[in-house]
Amino acid sequence: MSHAIAAADITGLILAGGRGSRMGGVDKGLQPWRGQPLARQVLRRLEPQVGAVLLNANRHVEVYRGWGLPVVTDAAPHDYSGPLAGFLAGLKACVTPYLLTAPCDSPLLPVDLAARLSAALLDACARIALPRAAGRLQPVFCLMQSSLRDDLSAYLQSGGRKIELWTAQHPSAIVDFDDARAFENINTLDDLQRLDAEVPT
Repeated sequence: MSHAIAAADITGLILAGGRGSRMGGVDKGLQPWRGQPLARQVLRRLEPQVGAVLLNANRHVEVYRGWGLPVVTDAAPHDYSGPLAGFLAGLKACVTPYLLTAPCDSPLLPVDLAARLSAALLDACARIALPRAAGRLQPVFCLMQSSLRDDLSAYLQSGGRKIELWTAQHPSAIVDFDDARAFENINTLDDLQRLDAEVPT
């Protein structure tokens, strides 16, 4: 296996720009879990893996800025155009060769996510690397070359919205992870309570 990309060459992007419709319209990133907002739990696991972290948000921007993170918003923040709009906002602000995205509602993301995705990307001479767990691709966790920003912008302008359709247009590496729970996302308040009950502290 190749050596992984240096952490300093990867910018992390926490995606907190959704409308939270399945959670009653609340900002999922700010929902508390074990004493911290969900997005802060994600930050705690992502930050040691990368050189810098951005946060994508379309509301409560000042709250997130108060955490000391640069906040980037979608080009049309009130349209809630989906994760790819957040990807693009992150790519436009990214000054490192790579961007690694993670949703704000997956507080158990793997602590070796960046290392494993970057090693696979280098091994495959790919432009994108994605995790797979329990046979399911997890495309919102995406390591990509930041030079893809113009390509993604064109895809969105053409009406494209699905991550998998965009990533399929580029050489990609898929990495299998054993722990499907690491990629579990919180869509409802019931999910939040269940996760708290089922995951050891």
